Formats: sequence, C-alpha cells, structure tokens
Amino acid sequence: MVREYLKRAPRTSRTDAGDVEATVRAILDDIEAGGEAKALEYAARFDRYTGNVVLTADEIAAAERAVPEKVKADIRFAQDNVRRFAELQKSSLHDVQMEVVPGLVAGQKAIPVDAVGCYVPGGRYSHVASAIMTVTTAKVAGVEHITACSPPRPDVGIAPAIVYAAHLAGADTILAMGGVQGVAAMAFGLFGLPKARVLAGPGNQFVAEAKRILYGRVGIDMIAGPTDSLVIADATADPEIVAADLVGQAEHGYNSPVWLVTDDRRLAEEVMALVPRLIDDLPPVNRDNAAAAWADYAEVILCADREEMAATADDYAPEHLTVMAADLDWWLGRLRAYGSLFLGEETTVAFGDKASGPNHVLPTSGAAAYTGGLSVHKFMKIVTWQRATREGARPVAEATARISRLEGMEGHARTADIRLAKWFPGENFDLSPGD
Repeated sequence: MVREYLKRAPRTSRTDAGDVEATVRAILDDIEAGGEAKALEYAARFDRYTGNVVLTADEIAAAERAVPEKVKADIRFAQDNVRRFAELQKSSLHDVQMEVVPGLVAGQKAIPVDAVGCYVPGGRYSHVASAIMTVTTAKVAGVEHITACSPPRPDVGIAPAIVYAAHLAGADTILAMGGVQGVAAMAFGLFGLPKARVLAGPGNQFVAEAKRILYGRVGIDMIAGPTDSLVIADATADPEIVAADLVGQAEHGYNSPVWLVTDDRRLAEEVMALVPRLIDDLPPVNRDNAAAAWADYAEVILCADREEMAATADDYAPEHLTVMAADLDWWLGRLRAYGSLFLGEETTVAFGDKASGPNHVLPTSGAAAYTGGLSVHKFMKIVTWQRATREGARPVAEATARISRLEGMEGHARTADIRLAKWFPGENFDLSPGD
C-alpha cells in the first residue's frame, strides 16, 4: 500500500503522552487514607471551591430555574434521543438458556451493576452532552444508584445546564467535585455515596489516569486519550464541509488529532487551504486549540482508490469516522475499525457528540480496533448459570474427572468422583485420563 502524506503530523497522542501516573496515584492514595477531609482539601486546591459538594434538592431546583427554556428543550430533545437509542441497545441483549446435553441446562443473565459514577467535564467547556450520554445510559441499563460528578467553578458551583441535564437523565446524586478527587469520591464511596462499581465519562489526562489506576477495583468505560476524528472524502465531497468538520473536531484540544483520507488531490489541496481560514474565524480559545491541533497532530493522506482509503482508516481506527463519498452502503459494509461512523454530509460528528442518539463516549488512540464505545452493556454484567439432573451431570462429571487428572488437578477430579459415587453407587467408572 502506497500512501502519500500531503501533511504529516510531527506529534501524536501516543508519543506526546505525559507521565502523570505518579501524581495521580499519590492523590488517590492520599484521599483513600484521609477520606472526605482530604477530598475536600484537594477540591479547595484544584477546583478553588469550598461550597456544598453534594447538591441538595433546593440547589438542583435553583439550577433548573437558571436554565433558559430553549436550552431545556434542546437538552430534553437530546436526552430523549439518547434514551431511546440506549433502550434499543438493551433490547438486543436477552437472558437465554439452552440444554447443553440432555439433562444439563445452562443460561446467561444480564444484571445491571448497583452503583455507577459518571464524570462530566466542566472545565474549558461545559459538557452538558456528557451528562446526558453517561447518566441516561446507566439509567436505561437499570443501575440502582447513579452519581453524576462535575467540577464546580470557583465560588459558583456546577454549571446549571449540567445540573439540569444530569437530573433530567436520572442522576440520584450530583457531586460538585472535579478531577482526581471527584473520581476518588465516587470510587471510594465518600460523602454518603455507594462505592461505584463502574466509572464512566470523559475527562482530562488526570481523570483518565485516575480511572486507569482504579481499573480492576472498579470497572471503567475505557482508557481515554485525546479525542480524534478521521474524514474519508472523495471527489464528490464538498471541500468546505470537509474542512469545517476537521476544524470542528480540532477545537476539542491542542492535541486532538484530525485526519483527512482522500483519493482526490484537488479536494485535499482545497481543504488544506480552507482549514487555516476557518480556524482564524473561531473565537480565541477555540482558535488556539484548533490551530495547535492542526499544526501538530493533523494529517492529510492521499490514497490510490477507495479500498486503500478504507484500509488506511482501519489502520488508524479513529474514534470518529466520517465518510463523504459515493456509494455509502459500500463503506458501511467495508469499514471495520471505528468508534462511531457518520455516513454522508447529512450527518456529522457534532450531531453524535450532542444530540442524535448513539453514545459519544468512544474509544480513542486506536482502541477502536478492538472495542466499541459506551453502551448499556458497559453497566451490565453478563453472568452464566447452570442446573442439571443427575443423569444429565453424569457424562460431564466423567469428562471433568478425566480432564482434571490429565491436567494434574486431583482435587478438581475428586469433586466429580464424589458425586458419581453418591449418585450411581456400585457402578464402575473409568476416571483415569488414559495413556
């Protein structure tokens, strides 16, 4: 495969990853030992907030009153879409059972975890949509207690729209605490919270590292890096829309990679000329992020044909994958590695980020090669069970005894022996593994 890089990134999210493990581990250890007092100490230090951390019903109601009705309507629209899509996902998972051999029945059950912690970013941007995506999905899964945790602003608290979205989505507790201390509070069960069995939601590198360190003690949605997005475009694509989509995703952060994969040199050159102009037209903070991401992390790749374009996209395994090319059904059938797929210019990553329904918590840094994004399934345990008659268990017990002895696990073998001796007294069984 020959790929021509019309623009190559001097940096990547992998090579540029900072080492924050020691800092985060020290904070987690400190909070686990010191409890709520230490969490509040870190909140005062990092959030510069000393107000109430567990929101009361009155505080939630006050936040709701502060949200304009038009904003509430948009949040309700997005939440309804996310809820209905999550319900569809849940409907695809059924409790099942089968008779494996005559007399031996085995089954599968899906059981929601009892407590979940949802982290909602609120620093540079107030991620209202993240409250919707995480809390709604956990609620549909059937989780008993959901905590929504978001960093408060100094002397103000959580952005009212985040509070409204989390409450609407079904959060049982809303915690005004950010960063590692917020993650720790949910994981360790501080401030009267049940210990979270699963932690979900995006966050900065410190939040991501805290979740990574805690993984094993709790479940997590995924180990997240900077958000990334890839656009596949052929000669039928509109260069201005392609450029706008790349810029829209680059504004996430200075290290958010965006990639264009195309088989049309003219389109590539037009997009490369348009992007800097679109970036310059952004507000200052957004402009700085997008400019840095485009300069240091963006790539434009010219391929020979659509098969090479698809193979390139699969190699990158992007979090978001947009296709603006002819024969969208071909692309839907061919592409294999992405967090979420957006087909045609009539949809875009921002739709998925905010309001269209499928979850926006997605695998980054190439993880889409082996996993998908957040869904109701992440908050449910797939467990198995079995039951047998004695006749049904008989051949299983015989095979278990022989396999166990073949492996050298005599104790395992004897758990089968004792049952056969009790159930079928006087019978001779060949329970040695053989030659």
